[in-house]
Amino acid sequence: MDTSRKESFVKRFSLQPAHYLLLGFALTIFVGAFFLWLPVSARGPHVSFIDALFTSTSAVCVTGLIVVDTGAKFTLFGQIVILALIQIGGLGIMTFSVFFMLLLGKKISFKGRMAIHDSFSHSPFRDFGGMLKAIFILTFSIEALGAFSLAWLFSGDFPLPRAIYLAVFHSVSAFCNAGFSLFPDSLVRYQNNIGINLVFMALIVLGGLGFLVLIDLPALFQRKRKLALHSKVVLIATGGLIVFGAAVIFIAEFPNQMAALPVKGKILAAFFQSVTARTAGFNTLDYAKLTHATLFLTVFLMFVGASPGSCGGGIKTSAFMVLLLLIWRRIRGHRRVFILRRTLPQGVTDRVIVITFLSFATVFAATLLVMGIESWGVPFGQSRWHLMNGLFEVVSAFGTVGLSTGITSALSAASKLILVIVMYLGRVGPATVAFSIHPQEEEHFRFAEEQVMVG
Repeated sequence: MDTSRKESFVKRFSLQPAHYLLLGFALTIFVGAFFLWLPVSARGPHVSFIDALFTSTSAVCVTGLIVVDTGAKFTLFGQIVILALIQIGGLGIMTFSVFFMLLLGKKISFKGRMAIHDSFSHSPFRDFGGMLKAIFILTFSIEALGAFSLAWLFSGDFPLPRAIYLAVFHSVSAFCNAGFSLFPDSLVRYQNNIGINLVFMALIVLGGLGFLVLIDLPALFQRKRKLALHSKVVLIATGGLIVFGAAVIFIAEFPNQMAALPVKGKILAAFFQSVTARTAGFNTLDYAKLTHATLFLTVFLMFVGASPGSCGGGIKTSAFMVLLLLIWRRIRGHRRVFILRRTLPQGVTDRVIVITFLSFATVFAATLLVMGIESWGVPFGQSRWHLMNGLFEVVSAFGTVGLSTGITSALSAASKLILVIVMYLGRVGPATVAFSIHPQEEEHFRFAEEQVMVG
């Protein structure tokens, strides 16, 4: 083998930063599944390995889809394992690994640094250690504040030790956008409680903004500093989607599940469902009884998801904004995309198109497989599985949301495995997987141009 071929072979099969991310998540999922499969983790008979794998994937990928009741089936040990997986998955496997290496005084490789940068930032950080320190301080400070607030609110319904435990679990789950709840009805019992609704919504939104935006937020109150363009785009998209979603849900559910609620409860429910659809997974309304309009809107919100560098999934808010602007500019005959008096690089718009297409392809393929498996050979009119149920479940898994119309536990083992793969792809990103399989190469030549009719 000559030198050039040898170098090409080594380059193609050497581990890249994306590979560390993919392998880290996969390894953590299987380790978590092993612990949840142990008899000590469950009350009564231990859960099957497929259910343990599903739960571990849902926790590490901060999704929240469940096949067994978390509070009723898992022991304190099992719940702590789930909580640890949520925290590790929310912050990222590489983040924890690198943080502990820094504590031990070990040097971090270039690939390790690049894996962290790819997870949290659109550009390299000058102060790598400072970035990690800020991420951990922000995370634990927000979770602690949320836990303190929830403990005070829960103390009216539970003994103080139980209230504190519930508060810590739900605060971590909410900030990491995991959606795991120790209550069998999620948060339906608190649909009229302003305090609990506001605390959960604040934790979910902060966890979904992305660490880069959280670090940048103090610039709002400083004259000498200005928000980065990325932060502005994320905040505008997040606020717009929340208000739009709440307005549609309020109208669609006004004569349905909200009919018996007071005005305060209607407004809270509308905003909470709009916020939670952005990858959180908690609910104050029964999703099995929502209107088709609300479910379809929720599918859209789940597909968009949270923001880059956050605990959530989906194609991301900034990508959605860029996609809208790209389409608008192309309709007007312009090639460049402008946003807030800035021009976006061509590479950004190209990546948005790739991410959106791969995400759509993943959802389409998974929905087709799940519906095919669950309704094999059964005519449409006789099937107990509706397209909306399957599509909703798959998009919820891909967006790492965790909302469900109630069919998760009734799925076959094959469908559960498909959702496990979808949750994994949704957390690490289908584009990350695609680029890791086939690294990007430079173009050394071009073929002659020729037109093809489109549209």
